[in-house]
Amino acid sequence: MVPVPLPVPVAVIGAYLLGSVPVAVLVARAHGFDPRAVGDRNPGFWNMKERLGGRAAAPVFAGDMLKGALAALLALWVSGGHTAGSGAVSGASTVPVYLAVAAAMAGHAWPVFAGFRGGRSILTFAGGFAVVCPPAFLLGLAVLVGTALAARSFAIGARAGVFALPLLQLPFAPVAHVAGTGALMCLIGLRFGQAARTARRPS
Repeated sequence: MVPVPLPVPVAVIGAYLLGSVPVAVLVARAHGFDPRAVGDRNPGFWNMKERLGGRAAAPVFAGDMLKGALAALLALWVSGGHTAGSGAVSGASTVPVYLAVAAAMAGHAWPVFAGFRGGRSILTFAGGFAVVCPPAFLLGLAVLVGTALAARSFAIGARAGVFALPLLQLPFAPVAHVAGTGALMCLIGLRFGQAARTARRPS
């Protein structure tokens, strides 16, 4: 992969702006409501699924994942496309890709295009991780499906798949990369904590 003459910081800023695209808000607006004012007030897939059903909410699922994946691919491109034999990012591309995924997640959580009121960034993280370590992402999907079938709950399967990703990454990447994945997941935890504090405030 040939790098382009675009500074990595510009790619990271672009990743934040990409993450800031409020997919759920745009889809909900087409249906006449604001997801930040209904249900759990989270502008993400789960709240949209509760309001519209899985089929109508599918663009939110795809769009939020795509934001993370495109951000990671942009950083991978501008940093020279360094990957290991397994397809996991490596070398000079590692830090730029992780920064871009973090920026896209921050954009989703605190979107400049939607009053800094965003979602939890889980799907954006998952989309970015698909580029960070493709084989671990595929194994995570297998965990998701297996757990969902055993528990008869997609939600439980999704949690199992996401939380398993750092462990599944270990055979394909250095421990430092796995720690980077853990740091990205801490962003999700931060956003959940912020949402919980907001919910406890008196209206």
